[in-house]
Amino acid sequence: MAAADRLAVVTGAGRGFGRAVAEALTDQGRRVVACVRTRPATGKAGLQVVVQDVRDPVGTELLAAIGDRPVDALINNAGVGAKATPPAGVDPRQILDALDVNMAGTLRLTQALLPALTAAPDPVIVNVSSRLGSLTAQAEGEFATRRTSYAYRISKAAQNMLTITLAQESAGRVHCWAVHPGSLTTAMGATDATTPAGEAALRLVDLLNSPDPASPRFVSLDGPDLRW
Repeated sequence: MAAADRLAVVTGAGRGFGRAVAEALTDQGRRVVACVRTRPATGKAGLQVVVQDVRDPVGTELLAAIGDRPVDALINNAGVGAKATPPAGVDPRQILDALDVNMAGTLRLTQALLPALTAAPDPVIVNVSSRLGSLTAQAEGEFATRRTSYAYRISKAAQNMLTITLAQESAGRVHCWAVHPGSLTTAMGATDATTPAGEAALRLVDLLNSPDPASPRFVSLDGPDLRW
């Protein structure tokens, strides 16, 4: 299928990695609907921007932008982090807020767009995750010295479980991938991050152009696949 015949929906596309992905897909010739929380004053030609907060039910603006077209790729990128604190300082409400965005937000978009996804010949759901959501790596102490918030780790682990569950339920009809974009030099990135968002976005585009039949899959854009 030609790039111009493919439609992608990208959440959290107002800045950082989400914006870079939306623009990279547009540059490739794909049709892209970019979901943002606040409409920008200017936009990139060929990129259709809609206001859609993933905390809210999917609205008519996004559904109207898609219309009756199949959606070939849903990039669930919208996410939030939180400051790292010792256990005594963890606010459960912060964890619930992170779950609402990072996991439930992913589910809201997937539920609303599933009919459009299953109408495409080879659809894929990309849930932008983190290596910090790996239960295996965390249990083995791989990140024991890294100060990362409870809210972020818990919500990304929950998102990974959602990815696995969606893949099993779809039985191969829709590819479902959790994707660790790498250590990005964005507002949410670590202080020692080295990978520009634009570079990681191009890697994701290459991945979408060379789909792997494996589903579920935990992909790292800067190395081998990760362990769940």
